[in-house]
Amino acid sequence: MDFEQARFNMIEQQIRPWDVLDPDVLNVLRTVKRELFVLAEHQALAFCEVQLPIGGGQTMLEPKIEAKALQAVAVRPGDSILEIGTGSGYMAALLAARGEWVRSLEIEPQLAKFAADNLARNNVDNVIVEEGDGAAGWMVRAPYDVIMVSGAVREVPQALFDQLKVGGRMFVFVGCAPVMKGQLIQNLGDGQFRTSTVFETLVPCLHIAQAASFAF
Repeated sequence: MDFEQARFNMIEQQIRPWDVLDPDVLNVLRTVKRELFVLAEHQALAFCEVQLPIGGGQTMLEPKIEAKALQAVAVRPGDSILEIGTGSGYMAALLAARGEWVRSLEIEPQLAKFAADNLARNNVDNVIVEEGDGAAGWMVRAPYDVIMVSGAVREVPQALFDQLKVGGRMFVFVGCAPVMKGQLIQNLGDGQFRTSTVFETLVPCLHIAQAASFAF
């Protein structure tokens, strides 16, 4: 299979038509090899417009969803980043390609190891994968310039608001099936946050242990 041609087709046929036009984002999508972050038996499907199973009962988001979220959060050089829901490590690698460092939390031990192995194999050395419950965030390195929540929640945990820097940006999928909202949340300071809906979609729910942290 010609992976480079498939990558080109993914960008031109799926991602650009979804108004992902930021040249930095498109460059990262060309550089980070998506096929190296999926299960070996699914490499030929790495660029398809589908959610791919990655083990642990989880799936990898569609390429256009990942790209749209990445564009919305606008990672800048020097940004400190928290990701909730590591999955295969692909989104962490995309974030790390632009930011200074990424701390990524994954509740499923199998996936935490899978992601860490993928990142190491691809020489991504500015991501640390932690096994833990993302509902509580990761206070040790807070606050963060960027928080990416790579799965859907009914309501954003207060801990994530508390760990976002003034001027920081958080992207999160909020809601229930059949329609969820991909939202950008910006910390304006003095306890004020601006929330805007970037697009509507349907993605897998985030696996968490601290269900009480969410308002159902």
